[in-house]
Amino acid sequence: MGREMSEADQRWGARLKQARLNAGLSQKMLGIEAGIDAFVASTRINRYELGIHRPDLLTVRKLAKVLGVPVAFFFADEDDEIAEMLLRYSKAAPRARLAVRKLLSE
Repeated sequence: MGREMSEADQRWGARLKQARLNAGLSQKMLGIEAGIDAFVASTRINRYELGIHRPDLLTVRKLAKVLGVPVAFFFADEDDEIAEMLLRYSKAAPRARLAVRKLLSE
């Protein structure tokens, strides 16, 4: 018997899918660019997106690099707003990042 899928697994998979679609990549291309064997790349990414499996941290780092998102985006627990802020912050210009940090330190 397989393990039961948790909400966290489903959320993780949904964030991966969101980032992949935003990057304009197919499941297969994402997998290949992240170093997954081409023969299983599509299936593996599909299982990650469905929350059936979760990759190890090294694979997560590779996926994040290919997708141009911070690793933390995938793990922001139960809060889509924080995940979105992490994503936006990672893509912001240095000046905007400084302004955000200043605002949050007040």
